[in-house]
Amino acid sequence: MVVVGLTGGLGTGKSTVAKMFGDLGAVVLDADRIAHEVMEPKKLAWRAIVKQFGEGILNEDQTINRRWLAAWVFRDPQQRRRLEEIVHPRVLHDIKQRLHRLSRNRRLRLAVLDVPLLIESGVPRLVDAVVVVTAPPEVQRRRLTARGMSEEEINARAAAQWELARKTAVADHVVDNADGLEQTRRQVKQLWNQLTAASKRRG
Repeated sequence: MVVVGLTGGLGTGKSTVAKMFGDLGAVVLDADRIAHEVMEPKKLAWRAIVKQFGEGILNEDQTINRRWLAAWVFRDPQQRRRLEEIVHPRVLHDIKQRLHRLSRNRRLRLAVLDVPLLIESGVPRLVDAVVVVTAPPEVQRRRLTARGMSEEEINARAAAQWELARKTAVADHVVDNADGLEQTRRQVKQLWNQLTAASKRRG
C-alpha cells in the first residue's frame, strides 16, 4: 500500500481531487472529518476546547460552533496554536491507527490522507508521496467567496497556511486544478496509475 498525503491551498479543490482518488478505488482519510469526530460532545478534545474557549462556543445541542471558533482563532495566532495543540495530536493518533488497520489489507493499493495543513503539521513523515493541488489566486478567491466566506475570513485563513509556491516546492506531485474537472481528472488518473504501479512493485 502506498500512502499519499494530499494537500493544497484554500479553494484549490483538494476535496474534489480526494473524491476522484476515492472513485478510482483509494481509501481516503479526511483529516477535517476526523477532527469533527474527536471534537464531538463530551470527548476529551471537546472538554479541553470548552475549557480553553468557554461554553459560549457551543451550539444548543452542545456541539462546537466550528465556524465561530474558526473566526476567533484565525484572528488570534496564539489561540489558534492552542486549538491545534488540543486537536492535532488526537487527529494524528486516529490517522495512525486507521493506517495500521488498512496496512493489513494486502489488496489495497492506495490510501490518501486529505490533510489541509499536511506539510505545516509534520504529517509527511507518515506518507510515501506528497500531492499538492493548485489553482490561480483569482480562482481560489472566487471559489471561497461562493462558499460565503468574507474577504477578512479568506485573508485570515490564508495567513495560517504556507503559500502554494512553498508547498509545491516540497511536493512529489502537483495537480493543477485550474482548467476544469476533466483536465483535473486526467491528471489524477495518471497519478493513480503511477502510484498503484509503485504499490504493486512493493508486493
